[in-house]
Formats: sequence, C-alpha cells, structure tokens
Amino acid sequence: MITRLSKTVVLATLLTGLAGASSDFDVTPFPDAEAGMIRLVIVLPEMPRAEPNYSVELLAGKTIATDGVNQVRMDTGLEARNLEGWGYTYYQMTGSGRVASTLMAVPEGTPEVHRFVGGSPLMVRYNSRLPLVVYVPEGFEVRYRIWAAADDYLVAGPG
Repeated sequence: MITRLSKTVVLATLLTGLAGASSDFDVTPFPDAEAGMIRLVIVLPEMPRAEPNYSVELLAGKTIATDGVNQVRMDTGLEARNLEGWGYTYYQMTGSGRVASTLMAVPEGTPEVHRFVGGSPLMVRYNSRLPLVVYVPEGFEVRYRIWAAADDYLVAGPG
C-alpha cells in the first residue's frame, strides 16, 4: 500500500511538471476578465491512462511574507460556475484574501519567509480536451496539482 501511494505521489509530481498554461487553446467562449480581475488558463496534457483516474487540485492565493513559524491561510476558495449557452465550467475565486495565522511565539531573529498562501483547495475532474479557466483578482495566482489514482482498488476488511 505504501508503494502504491509513493508511486501515486511521484506520478502526480512528474505530471505537474508536464502541464502548463497556454494561450493556444481557444478561450473565446469564456468572458474577458472584469476590471480588477485576471483570467488564468490551464491546459492539461493527454494522459497515458484513462483520464477518470486523474483529478486536478486548484488553489487560489498569493505569495506573502510570513514569519516562517506559524501556519498561515487565506479565506479564499474557488467556486465552479456554468458558462451559459455553452455547458462549460469555469472557476471564480471567492473570499477577500484576508490572512489568518496561528499565534505561536516567534523566536527572536527569525527571518521573514515568503511563501505561497492559499485557502480551501478545489478538486476538479481531469479533462485534457477543455482548458481550466479561472478568474482571480489581480495580484492573486492559482497553483494546481495533478492527482492520480492507483490502478487497483484495495479491499476493506471487517472492523
């Protein structure tokens, strides 16, 4: 079981390097970004196995200065929206980008650390035939990971 999990994590890491944003995909059905917003496009590569075995995790946030000690989160999330008349889905960031942090004491002299801080991730279905289109406020970004399921189901035992 650990071996399968390790293979899955390694595969997801490798596949993340393959996927990229591209403006070559036709995004004309999707609306332009409103004032103060940007439109991000993720084009996923075709997969060697059946695409239902994959998922994409999306996370909206930004890189900010942190103390490097406390856990930091934003109040951001992503909401799926329907593109009227087309049947396509796009994603809109929700929340204001406010930051919450644990309140552990920081040792004196601890250097400031710049980290990507996001909110609630959203898992979406993998589909290399359509781009993932995401709208976020200017200054924010979207990071994503590709998840792969194991080839076989494991059997649950009695408890």
